[in-house]
Amino acid sequence: MNWISNYVRPKINSLFSRREVPENLWTKCPECGTMLFHRELASNLNVCSSCDHHMAISPRDRFKALFDLGIFTEVKVPDAVADPLHFRDQKRYPDRVKAAQKASGEKDAMLVVEGDVARTPIVAAAQDFSFMAGSMGMYVGNAIIAAAERAVQMRRPLVLFSASGGARMQEGMLSLMQMPRTTVAVQMLKEAKLPYIVVLTHPTTGGVTASYAMLGDIQIAEPNAQIGFAGARVIEQTIREKLPEGFQRAEYLLDHGMLDRVVHRKAMREELVTLIRMLMNLPPAVKGDLPAPAEAGPAPPPDAEAVTAVPEDSKA
Repeated sequence: MNWISNYVRPKINSLFSRREVPENLWTKCPECGTMLFHRELASNLNVCSSCDHHMAISPRDRFKALFDLGIFTEVKVPDAVADPLHFRDQKRYPDRVKAAQKASGEKDAMLVVEGDVARTPIVAAAQDFSFMAGSMGMYVGNAIIAAAERAVQMRRPLVLFSASGGARMQEGMLSLMQMPRTTVAVQMLKEAKLPYIVVLTHPTTGGVTASYAMLGDIQIAEPNAQIGFAGARVIEQTIREKLPEGFQRAEYLLDHGMLDRVVHRKAMREELVTLIRMLMNLPPAVKGDLPAPAEAGPAPPPDAEAVTAVPEDSKA
């Protein structure tokens, strides 16, 4: 043994075997600038532990925190026409969809599921803002109709989490036609006398705000969520007046009667359970009363820790 084997060789090995540190371990809060460790941020439901700013959260992560034991079943949504207008700008529309699918891991901008929340069965739908800004296209219209039909069939309330920049321009008029389609779907719930609760998250704008997002029996919003139809700058340029501070934010809309609640994300589950059981004429839920693991259905696959949804085929 000499200095080559004792020092030089280990040094060379350490240089070539050095592990690369992932770049996504830390997230900077866009509100206060605090650097947040990814595990701490995820355990806090993507809410900044320093300033309480609510960051975007994926539908699957939201449902994992909402449903008992994080278990839910996806509701099948009919496919939409892939590229009805053969739209092309800097990219072809199908290429944009494929890129969004690869980045988000979802089929489109809305996920529809069913499951139990504190032993209260519900149907839920959530928009994914990371998928082309959560834009409302034909698939989103199909998803809301599928959610409403499933809720009526199972006699369950529907809870919808909105997050969208508005209609999807790549589908043109077909996208705008989803506004009356989804309004009819909401009317199905009202005729069946089933609760329809909307949770507006940041941001909810455009044609989504002008249709299903503002038709809930109860309107809830997350703190400081931007909610409106046209953008604030467009409104200022149109009316040529300075808008009040906090305009189009959740707290402003609550003060002016547009919302019923502004609820922190970590308190959302308990709030929804209380409201749903009240509207469904059910007794209050027992705190901490969750189903045993054996009652919760099939366990998640061992090789996919983050997957909590029960596949559709397993219900047969």
